[in-house]
Amino acid sequence: MTSDQPIGTLTAPPPPAAAPAPDRRSLAPDLARGMLLLFIALANVWGYLWSTGDSDAVGARPAGGSDVDHLVDGLTAFFVDDRSRPMFAILYGFGLATMASRLAARGAERKGVRRVLARRSWWLLAFGLVHSALLFGGDILAPYGVTGLIALAFLHRSRVTLWIWFAAGTVLSTAAGLAVLLLFEDGLALGGEPAQGYVASMGERLMSSGFTVVLAVALLFFVPQVVLGILLARAGWLTRPWDHRRRLGQVAVVAVVVNVFANLPWALAVGHLWEPTDRLGGVLEIVHIASGVVMGLGYVCLFGWLAAVWHDRRDHPAVRAVTAVGERSLTSYLLQSVMFAPLLSAWGLGLGGRIGTAQAALLAIGVWLTTVAVAVALDRAGRRGPFEVLLRRLTYGRRMAYTATPTSPAPAASPAPAPVG
Repeated sequence: MTSDQPIGTLTAPPPPAAAPAPDRRSLAPDLARGMLLLFIALANVWGYLWSTGDSDAVGARPAGGSDVDHLVDGLTAFFVDDRSRPMFAILYGFGLATMASRLAARGAERKGVRRVLARRSWWLLAFGLVHSALLFGGDILAPYGVTGLIALAFLHRSRVTLWIWFAAGTVLSTAAGLAVLLLFEDGLALGGEPAQGYVASMGERLMSSGFTVVLAVALLFFVPQVVLGILLARAGWLTRPWDHRRRLGQVAVVAVVVNVFANLPWALAVGHLWEPTDRLGGVLEIVHIASGVVMGLGYVCLFGWLAAVWHDRRDHPAVRAVTAVGERSLTSYLLQSVMFAPLLSAWGLGLGGRIGTAQAALLAIGVWLTTVAVAVALDRAGRRGPFEVLLRRLTYGRRMAYTATPTSPAPAASPAPAPVG
């Protein structure tokens, strides 16, 4: 959809615009969300752990880990840390563009499209703040909600304009991120004993979430990836992956090569196979984060490539199970916190102070498998995830006055649920 395309006309009397129907879903985004929710579990779980020892080492893992813990730390740093969030930011941009395209095809004018997506973003922000207060200070929904509001300015821009903003946003966010790392390195390190009481811990979680939201707004952390997701949606790489199979594979291979050269030194340091100086460690962390954006795109393209290969196997039990999670990514993400927080937090059973990262990784896999079981059960019952239903109702709760004058058929993919990461 380009900036000069007609979108719709306003008529009277205007009937209400219904939420886009879930016709067919693209396999690639749901496959990616389903698998990356495992990555999110592995990345988030060690944030619940705490240590009374020196935790200022590279990667800020709890002190006193075993050799197995160090191995798990290194693998997580190489494959997961700061990779899943960019990947889901890209998918978030894809979801926004897909929703905008479908609403336009049903006759909605640009103001109406922006109003719907703005309402959805505000509710996502609210979901994130409640999630932070109740369970997890590392919530990503609130920053995504704020980023979604910013991204409304890009939805109807030309392709050239989007690429310019992507480049400018990447430079600005990288420079700002570098400044944050240099100025607040000590403040961002893993702390010691967390608050023991639940009420006191709520304040800590809200402060952590608020800090992340401020960074997302002020530093445009996720905007470049969201813009990239909008570009991918327009190009059809995820809705028609079989038409772009070669390019998807090429991008995935390039991303893996970049990850090996740019991220391996950091991962080896996190795994305690070598110990860089403080200054070199800071440089490696910056390279680690920057290469995470490349690998996030690589993961998107990898799952797009797999979707092109498996497009006739979407009913295979394993593929169906993973995509069931992807279709209910918001519910699955929140369900992870429902299980993690009471088990690991100091106000709960306090396992976060007694287990290492290897045991935590096993717990994360078990939690993800539980969300798979829940998603499969809902899928077999023909039901959406409860939080997807709630967000959908809140988004489309008001009547909008637009009638259909579609300029092109609706895309095959249904609106993506709120991606997380």
